[in-house]
Amino acid sequence: MIYPVVKYGNPVLEKPAETVTVFDHALRKLVEDMFESMYAAHGVGLAAPQIGIAKRLAVIDISFKEDPKAKLVLVNPEIVRTEGKQRGSEGCLSLPEFREEVTRPLRVTVHAQDATGKRFETSGEELLARALVHETDHLNGKLYISHISALKRDLMKRKIRKLMKAGEW
Repeated sequence: MIYPVVKYGNPVLEKPAETVTVFDHALRKLVEDMFESMYAAHGVGLAAPQIGIAKRLAVIDISFKEDPKAKLVLVNPEIVRTEGKQRGSEGCLSLPEFREEVTRPLRVTVHAQDATGKRFETSGEELLARALVHETDHLNGKLYISHISALKRDLMKRKIRKLMKAGEW
């Protein structure tokens, strides 16, 4: 099932998500649906709050279906280590058509659980590091625009308000 992506302005995006405590068939189905929804929206990462579900769950595939081994399921992820810095253009499925330069760690290590509850550690560099931090931010109720200047953020919010008034958001 393909879920519609929730856009900026929906309160679920700005609240910390709830810890996942039940690892059942319904969770595994949600994970499948999230990958399907992410691919349909042409993204490389998707957090459950982005489809209106306030759970600490995210999926990532920076290969965008090219490498089945690149698919990552992160349940209750916590960033435990960061190294270096990278600056690059970043977007978000919940803020379609907007992109900004954002500074993120160059390397990231995350502790998480898989869809069965098994704990694991994963690390990533460059785009994967960016995706790991971006999706974990979503689970903490933060959007990438909190990492840009107040001026750029205000301009973006003003454009979004205009789109909302026009019924285009």
